[in-house]
Amino acid sequence: MAFVFFLSVFLIAACGLIYELIAGALSSYLLGDSILQFSTVIGAYLFAMGIGSWLSKFIERELVSRFVTIELMVGLVGGFSSAILFLAFAYTDAFRFLLYVMVLLIGILVGLEIPLLMRILKERFHFTDLVANVLAFDYLGALGASLLFPLVLVPKLGMVRSALLFGLINAGVAVWSTWIFKEQIGPVHKLRFSGVLVIAALCAGMLFGDKITDAADASLYADDVILSRNTRYQRIVVTRWKDDIRLFLNSHLQFSSRDEYRYHEALVHPGLAAIKYPRRVLVLGGGDGLAVREILRYPAVESITLVDLDPDMTVLFRNHALLRKLNGDAFQNAKVKVVNADAFPWLEQNPGQFDFVVIDFPDPTNYSLGKLYTTAFYRLLKRHLTDDALVTVQSTSPLFARQSYWCIHESIKSAGLNTWPYHVYVPSFGEWGYVMAGKGSYAPPKVPAGLRYLNQTTLASMFEFPADMSAVPVEPNRLNDQALVRYYDKEWRDFSH
Repeated sequence: MAFVFFLSVFLIAACGLIYELIAGALSSYLLGDSILQFSTVIGAYLFAMGIGSWLSKFIERELVSRFVTIELMVGLVGGFSSAILFLAFAYTDAFRFLLYVMVLLIGILVGLEIPLLMRILKERFHFTDLVANVLAFDYLGALGASLLFPLVLVPKLGMVRSALLFGLINAGVAVWSTWIFKEQIGPVHKLRFSGVLVIAALCAGMLFGDKITDAADASLYADDVILSRNTRYQRIVVTRWKDDIRLFLNSHLQFSSRDEYRYHEALVHPGLAAIKYPRRVLVLGGGDGLAVREILRYPAVESITLVDLDPDMTVLFRNHALLRKLNGDAFQNAKVKVVNADAFPWLEQNPGQFDFVVIDFPDPTNYSLGKLYTTAFYRLLKRHLTDDALVTVQSTSPLFARQSYWCIHESIKSAGLNTWPYHVYVPSFGEWGYVMAGKGSYAPPKVPAGLRYLNQTTLASMFEFPADMSAVPVEPNRLNDQALVRYYDKEWRDFSH
């Protein structure tokens, strides 16, 4: 029987942490700046738990009944928290307000649980054993949840169903508590009936979980959503309207099939065409395979190594018929090797050198991405370049995020590389910027024939910057102080308002 009591502690601790992780991950996905979102969510949640623990002293009678009621409330509110927040983000302007209301409410309820349970169990165990075991199982539950969340729950169930599953666990603990503590409750019919209603509601939520996320996606995206999934690293959404296919990562547009050729031709050919013997090519990011498609135009290229963090991304663009058509079956080519790893440690662990490098990471919306734009990263990359190698870095918009663009440029220069900034107009994005870099010199080359956008005239014009996009004083982006993320967040927030 003691094991059953402490299993309850383990489960309610796991449930409490899952709700906290979901709130932090959702706010990071939808609002950006992961450090700020997780810090404020965790801080608010712990503060609310403190309030709940303090409030528990005012509950003096019918402790088991109150504990069961609180468990059912945690299960109901926590279970539906992810669905409510997704719908709030899609249909209202109150996402941030609702986020913290739910974090505080769930935190207060979770803060009530352990003090009440310890008071319920104090007659059954010696005080020192009770405290030691309750806290031990509480921490074990937190560990289990922290491992399950990124490795199993998010990639297999998604945010909505993960929350609902743990809501069911809370409700299950509530219902079985009416049996294991039955001598301390009295009449239990109302409590058990309430438990059945909560479990039924959560089961219905599990059944219609996809419809909830589909409804949110339908409001967020102007076009029809043909694919959406949560991975360990991001939320991938693909939309379609007539012949226009669009990819969104964490709600940020990555490409439109109607004009992505402008972006990817500008990303690859100004650098690759300038190299006489480009045998070994490295692509960092670019899990859609569209940059690889352009690289494969060069017969001299013998091998292409693509390093992308998210295996779900590369598998999707290797196997989905519509997306394979876009990248020209790039991942089926024998020259291409796909590695699913974080680019930073991968560069540290692999000693090879390359003749051309394409860096096609998402914009630096958070510090996890921002580390891939730091002086430390570019110094590490420099060691992997042959003497005549060139690097092209996707560098956000020099018009809408002018400081961010020139911060990337300054960071690359600070790493000891020569730089040649340039830009191109992509209708889906507006003016978009790149930085080319290398150890030696650069002259605009003759680009391959048959490209849809790039020719000698457009290539020459890309290296000219008008006054409103010209260089401005900025700090380089360092690993211990990521100025770029601050620049980026401020500029795009100001632009969106």
